[in-house]
Amino acid sequence: QVQLVESGGGLVQPGGSLKLSCATSRSIFSMNAMGWYRQAPGKQRELVAAITSSSTTNYAASVKGRFTISRDNAKNTVYLQMNSLKPEDTAVYYCNAYKWTLGVRYELYSWGQGTQVTVSS
Repeated sequence: QVQLVESGGGLVQPGGSLKLSCATSRSIFSMNAMGWYRQAPGKQRELVAAITSSSTTNYAASVKGRFTISRDNAKNTVYLQMNSLKPEDTAVYYCNAYKWTLGVRYELYSWGQGTQVTVSS
């Protein structure tokens, strides 16, 4: 069974930082683009950061300049460094592999349990 295991969330004050990790199997990691997603209460899940197999990155406008996605190919792990956190960043954060087909993005695997990030004073 394919597994995506997110960790590193927690409670942080506004302006603080957290680093999330997503561990997965080599079969997922080496061939695919990976993304970090988040889902806030009452909202749809959204893609906030993405990294291709060649390490090209892309970010949602809401996090650009504050979040950095990276990947460690030796550890089959993708990271999300989050700086200057805001209360509106509060959400459950997930990772997944994805691909584009005919202009539509498809997530490839079942979602993991996610990791809760809460930004509050």
